[in-house]
Amino acid sequence: MSKHDKQARHAVAVHVVNAFTLNGSGGNPAGVVLDADALNEAAMQSIAAQTGLSEAAFVSRSPTEGARLDFFTPTRRIAHCGHATIAAFALMRADGRISDGPTSKHTVDGPRRIHVRDGAVFMEQRAPRYLTQADWAGTGVAQVDVLAAIGLSADRLDLRVAPQVVDTGNRFLLIGVASEGDLAGLSVDQGAVARISDALDLIGFYVFAVTGDRGLSHATTRMFAPRYGIPEESATGMAAGPLACLLHDVLGDRRTHFVIEQGRFMPSPSVSRILVDLEIEGGGIASLMAGGEGQTARTLQIEPCQPV
Repeated sequence: MSKHDKQARHAVAVHVVNAFTLNGSGGNPAGVVLDADALNEAAMQSIAAQTGLSEAAFVSRSPTEGARLDFFTPTRRIAHCGHATIAAFALMRADGRISDGPTSKHTVDGPRRIHVRDGAVFMEQRAPRYLTQADWAGTGVAQVDVLAAIGLSADRLDLRVAPQVVDTGNRFLLIGVASEGDLAGLSVDQGAVARISDALDLIGFYVFAVTGDRGLSHATTRMFAPRYGIPEESATGMAAGPLACLLHDVLGDRRTHFVIEQGRFMPSPSVSRILVDLEIEGGGIASLMAGGEGQTARTLQIEPCQPV
């Protein structure tokens, strides 16, 4: 066994950090491993599978950016993860490794800007790409299949916007419903959601109800990603960014700062708050920064399985 593999099999400290918390509670827990330079991909995947969390971030040195981040769900690598990014940089700030101001992350999909301010971490996403049902006509997926997968009838859709795929670095199927009651009453067929996600190359379904200026958010949401081993999660920064773009570009809400709520209607609620700032150039969205607060909850000791 090589020295590298021996190092990879030692117990590793996995910090559980709640990201996108609201007033210090709720949020979405992610595993964060600092100083992960010696871990290979098999070891990272093994650790992510054992955490019992939807995603884990592995932080190592980068020659060009503030840090390199590798993301894994319980079943596979993922290019970007919003809440694990927030968790990782919030932990590094609490640990004194970074301070407020601009920094960056390097991922398998290239670099992205990070900004730490006022106790929150914000991450860059790309300009949105929209794919309507006409764009995925050849996949064999129709709107009726999408609605059946979440137990929703067509009359309970938000009739102002049809379900469509939005991509700002990861692809999500965004589905607007008429009311928060419709969001609470979804009946999800995880197998069907996974099959459609495979066909459309999605992370998952992001179902939302617009709340306008009522309460503390502009929309409340649920996210289902069984293709990546995530039945439902309580905060998804990489999906909230696309939703803010859809609200702005398709539904005509011209504000550039959005507050997205998630997690309220889960079987075990964990209310999260995601902030999204759109960057407008030439009348269009050039990029965006999505972020929120993070708080460390506990630390696990996990020994990865033997690398394969």
